[in-house]
Amino acid sequence: MPNTYSQLYIQIVFAVKGRKHFIKESIREEVQKYITGIVSNKGQKVLAIYSMPDHIHILISMSPDCKISDLVRDIKANSSSFVQEKISMSSFRWQEGYGAFSYAKSQIDNVVNYILNQQNHHKQKTFKEEYVDFLNNLDIIYKEEYLFEFYQ
Repeated sequence: MPNTYSQLYIQIVFAVKGRKHFIKESIREEVQKYITGIVSNKGQKVLAIYSMPDHIHILISMSPDCKISDLVRDIKANSSSFVQEKISMSSFRWQEGYGAFSYAKSQIDNVVNYILNQQNHHKQKTFKEEYVDFLNNLDIIYKEEYLFEFYQ
């Protein structure tokens, strides 16, 4: 579209169904590369990605013609098949739902650093604490019963 300019940065977060630790360190980089390829094929750009064994954070630079829900649907569907094949586990699924949080350009370096240091963050804070903090810090109204399945 001529004369259309945008700068949209979205962090997407979603979890493995049942919060099972399926994304082992041995396949983590492959999963991340595969998801990066999905995003690239949709004409968007991954700025940072890190998969914990039971959830994932992806920071994406997006164009306004890309619908976040469609992109997340495609990421989840295609990466589920990929992970099922890699770990020979047909029961692998992502949980329903996701978080999508927007940022200004001035925040990007901090968000990238945060995503790439997930292992350190989760030594001090659970995924539930982290996710609820996102919601509270960004003044997102939510109902506890509609959050991810959180297991301790």
